[in-house]
Amino acid sequence: MQVLIKRLDKSLPLPRYHTSGSVAFDFSARIESTVRPKQIARIPSGLIIGTPTGYVLTLAARSSLAAKKGLMLANGIGTIDSDYCGPEDEILISVYNFTDQIVTVEKGERIAQGMFLKVEQGEWKEVDEITEKSRGGFGSTGDK
Repeated sequence: MQVLIKRLDKSLPLPRYHTSGSVAFDFSARIESTVRPKQIARIPSGLIIGTPTGYVLTLAARSSLAAKKGLMLANGIGTIDSDYCGPEDEILISVYNFTDQIVTVEKGERIAQGMFLKVEQGEWKEVDEITEKSRGGFGSTGDK
């Protein structure tokens, strides 16, 4: 699959898959940023990505982000729609600092990972009743 990409800072490398089995590629910080304790910050990635139609670009934290930096993605995951690719649509990585210390993210530091997932839009069909058996509520796998 070919994906259109624009780097806003050519001194930073293009994203890449680090192994032949990698399903995600890393996003780096375009600028040095500080994140105050218990605050949310948007870290610019320096990338505009033309996600192909029929796909979503999903952002997730790198596994080391919480342990090494005390940061987590503010929304858990990020969703980049295929029509978010205009000239002003730089992907921003929204992070939350859950520590009591100021955290610095250095320019070029890898802070998130992205993966393309195939998706379809659903078409709603309203019914008066759904007849499937209930599973038992939130968090239930049917075990009683």
